Amino acid sequence: MSTKPEIIKIDEVEYVRKDSIPSSYMSRKEGVWEVGQCYMVRTVTMHIHGRLVEVTPNELVFVDAAWIADSGRYFDFLSGSTPNEIEPFPNPVIVGRGSIVDATRRDGRFRVQK
Repeated sequence: MSTKPEIIKIDEVEYVRKDSIPSSYMSRKEGVWEVGQCYMVRTVTMHIHGRLVEVTPNELVFVDAAWIADSGRYFDFLSGSTPNEIEPFPNPVIVGRGSIVDATRRDGRFRVQK
């Protein structure tokens, strides 16, 4: 059993130890996808934002994901503005690749319902 802390706090800022992150979360290229990066994905029914952690032939898996029910002006949202309505997922989200209309990188984390 490891006694190393997973989170280290320095000057009131929390950092995650690199060696405590599961290898599937480590940055790597999977075709056009970059595991470890945040994406805004539009499917045929929903807009989902999250950090990509796994790519399979038929699915993408996101953590820290949220349904962006109302992004406001899409260009503004993609440029960094806060969406009008956010519904965070409490667990990782699996998205069927066949349902994806388009996707783009978009940094951020939406964990608070709005």
